[in-house]
Amino acid sequence: MNDSAFADPPSGTERARRRRRAAPDIERGVSVIREQLRTMPAGPGVYRMLDDDGDVLYVGKARSLKRRVVNYTQPAKLPHRIFRMVSETTRMEVVTTHTEVEALLLESNLIKRLKPRYNVLLRDDKTFPHILVTGDHDYPQIVKHRGARTRKGHYFGPFASAGAVNRTITALQRAFLLRNCSDSVFGSRTRPCLQYQIKRCSAPCVGYVSEAGYAELADGARRFLTGRSHDVQQELAARMQEASDALEFETAAIFRNRIRALTAIQAHQDINVEGIEEADVVALHSEGASSCIQVFFFRAGSNFGNRAYFPSHDKDTEDGDLLSAFLGQFYDDKPPPRLVLLSHPIAETALMAEALSTRAGRRVELLVPQRGSKRKLIEHATANAREALGRRMAESASQRRLLEGVARVFGLDTPPERVEVYDNSHTGGTNSVGGMIVAGPDGLMKGAYRKFNIRNVEDGTRDERMAELEAGDDYAMMRQVLTRRFARALKEDPDRTSGNWPDLVLIDGGATHLAVALEVFAELGIDDVPVASIAKGPDRDAGRERFHVPGRESFSLERRDPVLYFLQRLRDEAHRFAIETHRARRTKALGGNPLDDISGVGARRKKALLHHFGSARGVARAGLADLEAVDGISKTVAKRVYDFFHDDG
Repeated sequence: MNDSAFADPPSGTERARRRRRAAPDIERGVSVIREQLRTMPAGPGVYRMLDDDGDVLYVGKARSLKRRVVNYTQPAKLPHRIFRMVSETTRMEVVTTHTEVEALLLESNLIKRLKPRYNVLLRDDKTFPHILVTGDHDYPQIVKHRGARTRKGHYFGPFASAGAVNRTITALQRAFLLRNCSDSVFGSRTRPCLQYQIKRCSAPCVGYVSEAGYAELADGARRFLTGRSHDVQQELAARMQEASDALEFETAAIFRNRIRALTAIQAHQDINVEGIEEADVVALHSEGASSCIQVFFFRAGSNFGNRAYFPSHDKDTEDGDLLSAFLGQFYDDKPPPRLVLLSHPIAETALMAEALSTRAGRRVELLVPQRGSKRKLIEHATANAREALGRRMAESASQRRLLEGVARVFGLDTPPERVEVYDNSHTGGTNSVGGMIVAGPDGLMKGAYRKFNIRNVEDGTRDERMAELEAGDDYAMMRQVLTRRFARALKEDPDRTSGNWPDLVLIDGGATHLAVALEVFAELGIDDVPVASIAKGPDRDAGRERFHVPGRESFSLERRDPVLYFLQRLRDEAHRFAIETHRARRTKALGGNPLDDISGVGARRKKALLHHFGSARGVARAGLADLEAVDGISKTVAKRVYDFFHDDG
């Protein structure tokens, strides 16, 4: 529909008024349809309703066109949305098909292409990225791929995002040392490139690996991506042990690093389910005229991520009809997997399954699980859909309007284009880090995030001006972070032409934190960057935050003020980023033997964990389900290991 998906629904009085207003036109629409019925075929096909301007209002399919279309000639029985559609209809077009399956496929294609405002519309035209291991060269290349599969090779995916593909390719390069350069670059090399230097390529371009040796590496990557990851990992672990037993420690370290790289992409989450090799999990959550559909992708036994969709539809659309319309459009230009798990039953399940099977060229099963592990998957995806819809509805006001509100709250002349938010994290003064997140008119700018490893707490003094920094001194840590950030900005971009200077600096803290920030700016000679701080309210109660701005009394905002909610989310994002950065540093600082400190993990279990994950850091990053999958590790021990590395205290 053209109306906003989040607009307030009309009242009963308003609906009645609209129906009365449309009454003179309903007779015209009904007469147009009755005229078409005189020559309407009885077989399967697709029909289109058009208005005065020739725009398509609605596309529908039917097993029997005549039986389906005749329903539109009874206005008293029509839902309000269809009543309006018939009132606007001035012409109809019909296309017959051989089967109802063909009609369903054609309907989905036309809806996606024409976007009729009375149909459920999937508002997404993005293609999914895949990983391609090429097959048209003696030394296969590993690359990200979108679009038609015109190049010879093996395709793996879909992945939910380009970021997931990029991370996976990087890890695969480290694990299997495959090239990602083009064939022309490969043919012109006379010495190894940087990828070889950073241990992401075996340099086949200059003969550092034989064709047979490279083929073995490429085969390992393909086996890993087709679900045989455990076998590949076991082989690498065995070769690492052999090298270690032979005192070839450098070789053993190479295999250890390769295992560690695989761990980064092999790490399962608790939502992975044994026995599901290839499936999509499609879950719907609706609230009136607003809905979210979450799709989780499972391929080769691994979770390839998920993506949220927000289809446009009328508030009276049934959940099953909405899900059915989504499936038709979603798989219109992509092959469906062998199994599609649904949160709600849909009408004509057998027909949809047959249509998807026709598109895939093999059998596709649609299933609405009622119990067991598959049901757990659906519940998890539904919870994600519910949360995503809640976030979207909360953010229904545009980012620009929120930034205008921020300008109003803090007395800025114009809405900020770049807001930087700072927070610190540490444990008893150890592994201290500072985090900076950035937001702008397009939302969070994650590529601009920065972390600061705090110096002079555990590492010794590097800057005499900060020599008195003591463990756990949050104010001194903030001083260091801001000094390093803006001293560098003054050095690299004194004229402020790069767009990397903030229009507002927001500190997570109280009046003292604000005073520290002002002192830093005064020392650096910066007097035109607005700064404010946000302090938690009494009892750390969300909604009672106090804001501190230079030259003003501290103040709070109304609990339901969308600007308050926006600022809370920025503060929480900075806190999340700082904590995650701190945890990563803490894990790294654990050194080589953190497993020694876990009760119940002796030499045998420690060896099993290290062989499976490649390093203690890999163990620290593992999910509970991953730990339980290790040979010799019981569920009790797995939980103990997981809790050790995920203690938020």
